[in-house]
Amino acid sequence: QVQLVESGGDLVQPGGSLRLSCTTSEFTLRYYSISWVRQAPGKGREGISCLNTRNETAYYADSVKGRFTIFRDDTKNTAYLQMNSLKPEDTAVYYCAIDFWRHCPNRLGTDFDTWGHGTHVTVSA
Repeated sequence: QVQLVESGGDLVQPGGSLRLSCTTSEFTLRYYSISWVRQAPGKGREGISCLNTRNETAYYADSVKGRFTIFRDDTKNTAYLQMNSLKPEDTAVYYCAIDFWRHCPNRLGTDFDTWGHGTHVTVSA
């Protein structure tokens, strides 16, 4: 089964920053649009960002716009989510995901065929 591997989750104080990483050894990331999806405790999945590899356009949910940045380092075959000005409501499990047949489905959709196992982000004083 194709695997994506996330890392970088941690406990951070409000106002702090984290950088999440997503990589794979099984295919070349730059050929596929990569999304980040989060799931807060007791809530459903929320698509928060997608990087469309066809035109390098990034999409962001209103809840993270201006604070989070999605980007990719092709030399490392790794995608990132830089998270700044973190708030307690950003606490969630964060997943990277890919659809091999569609680019940023519904821009910030949550229906993908390939997911990572998730990394935990906790924002608390």
